[in-house]
Amino acid sequence: MMKMMQKWRWSWQWGLGLVVLLLALGAFAYNRSQVQANTGRIKVVFWHEMKGPGQKAIDAYVKAFNQQQSKYEVVAEFEGGYNGVIQKILNTHGTAASPALFQSMDISTSQMYHSGFTTPMQKFIDRDGYDASQIIPGAKAIVMRKDQLLAMPFNASQTALYYNKAVLRKYGIMPPPVDPTYDDITRVAKAIHDKSHGEVKGMTMEAYSWLFEQLVANAGVPVANHDNGHTGNATKVDFTSPAAINAMKWVKENIDYGDFMNFGSGGNAAANEAASFLSGHLGIFMQSSAKTGQLYQVLKNDLGVTYFPRSNGQKANGIAVGGAALWIANDKPSAVQDGAWEFTKYLASPKVQADWQAKTGYLAVNKSAKDEPVLKKLFKKSPVLEVSGNQMARTKPNNTNSGVFVDGWVPARTAIQNAMQQIFAGQDIHKSLQTAENTYNQVLESNNRANGRH
Repeated sequence: MMKMMQKWRWSWQWGLGLVVLLLALGAFAYNRSQVQANTGRIKVVFWHEMKGPGQKAIDAYVKAFNQQQSKYEVVAEFEGGYNGVIQKILNTHGTAASPALFQSMDISTSQMYHSGFTTPMQKFIDRDGYDASQIIPGAKAIVMRKDQLLAMPFNASQTALYYNKAVLRKYGIMPPPVDPTYDDITRVAKAIHDKSHGEVKGMTMEAYSWLFEQLVANAGVPVANHDNGHTGNATKVDFTSPAAINAMKWVKENIDYGDFMNFGSGGNAAANEAASFLSGHLGIFMQSSAKTGQLYQVLKNDLGVTYFPRSNGQKANGIAVGGAALWIANDKPSAVQDGAWEFTKYLASPKVQADWQAKTGYLAVNKSAKDEPVLKKLFKKSPVLEVSGNQMARTKPNNTNSGVFVDGWVPARTAIQNAMQQIFAGQDIHKSLQTAENTYNQVLESNNRANGRH
């Protein structure tokens, strides 16, 4: 009996000890997750999708913001690529796992707006009298709805055209103007091919829907009805407009002439075209302005940059700003949302935006950033790094150059990409684009029906 009592007492004590240990571990985990409990600060979780220089810059901004004030503690977390993070946001909203502030790409704007999961930045702007006019209009345009700013532009980019000055100098070819037409680029591309006897290809364009969309935007033509979804729910897309056909005919002309190099599509295509360009085997290519800094590190003053090309005989309408914006989630207490807003203002300030462009190559969205010493010094040394920012600043936003306000645009980009690949392979332009148009119209109709929008 005594042995049984001792055994029971030992088991009870062991069990009690285990419970205490578990409670202690639970309390430790809870306290680690609740910064406010340890520091007296309000925790603001920030999800982002930046890697490399962008992630390092964000970590530095978080550290600086946390050090300059004692009310909030921002915790930055890398959550993967754009598409994956959108799903995480939608799946975790309303739970303890969701962030207070998150980064979301340009073509997810409509989806974020219709989700009802966010607090518009306009609420804080109106409350605090924040001067939103300091943000470049073109950068704001994609995240505006009914004159309300939904999110704060952050890592902004434009499509740019790059040319290798060393290649042009070697063959005695005059560079294209800073605001080129299709014919301007064709002239240079053909000359590169001819004077190098085919050893250097004149130009390329990745089979990338964003490039196609911007060529059409620069012609002042929408790719979806109801003004790209800005004035009503889009129910149809138009990938076969005269502007779209004309853009692909321009590319096809260079393909037929033999000065075009086809790299296909996807990450490998972008990497291979950049490598070919940097090695002097390709004279011209088009890609995000975020690549400018990386290209400049190799070519230095031999890097040439122009605005995105426009249709012959037509004034540039301007192109949409790509990248991503910052959104505040509405499932967090007002105090936490206030912290997200304070950090957002910090990131959008002239000093931080200037530093952001200098370190990452993304374009500063604050008008006054260009007056900051870091950018003034950078642009004086390397004027080419200012070109894409000038293109963004000169654009007057309208419904055709402010992006596409349509839910679920990724399948549209896949359809357009497939059409571009077909065209590059020699298939009929109109037929290829019509197939893409029909394919996505079916997807769009299904999405609208599922969401009760007709």
